[in-house]
Amino acid sequence: MMNSTQLKQLLEAALFAHPQPLTAEQLQQLVLNAGETSLAAVKATLQELQHDYQERGIELVKVASGYRFQTRADLGQRLAGLWQEKPPRYSQALLETLALIVYRQPITRGEIEQIRGVSVSSSIMKTLQERGWIKVVGVKEVPGRPQLYATTAEFLDDFNLQTLDELPAIDVPEDERTAETAINERDLND
Repeated sequence: MMNSTQLKQLLEAALFAHPQPLTAEQLQQLVLNAGETSLAAVKATLQELQHDYQERGIELVKVASGYRFQTRADLGQRLAGLWQEKPPRYSQALLETLALIVYRQPITRGEIEQIRGVSVSSSIMKTLQERGWIKVVGVKEVPGRPQLYATTAEFLDDFNLQTLDELPAIDVPEDERTAETAINERDLND
C-alpha cells in the first residue's frame, strides 16, 4: 500500500511524462499496478496537486480528455518567444466555419454555406479535420445524405475546455431568431 506522498509523486510524474491528458480512471489503473488505491483517493490527490500548483508558473488543469500540466495562461505572451515556429494564423473563413460547427453542431457543410452565404472550401474542412478539431459524426437523413460535422475532445482540450457548456454565449440577432424558430416549428410539423 502506498502512502499519500508516494501517490502524489506518482500522479505528478505520470502527468508530466505523458504527452496527452490522463483521466482519473487512467491514473487509478496506473496506481493499481503499484498498489491498491481508490478512485476517490486519486481524485482527492489530483485536487491537492491543483492546489499545490496554484502559485507556480504551471498549473494542473482538467480538460475534456483528462488532467494535464500546462503553462499558466497569463505567462503565455512572455514565453511565446521561446519557440522558433510561429503559431498558425487562421483565416476569417476558417474561424467562421469553426464557430458555426461549434455552436450549431451537428451541422452539414450545406448548412454552413447557407448561413455564411458563401461556399466552404475543401481546404478549410480538411484543415479543421487535420487539426483534430472537427470530425464527421454521421449523415443527415435528407436526399444526398450530407455529412454532419461536430467538434472533438481535442478541440475542447486545445481550447482549454471541459465541455461545450463553458463556451461564451453568443447573441443571435432578433431576425435570425425568428427565422430559426420558424424553421424549427416547420420541422416539428413535418
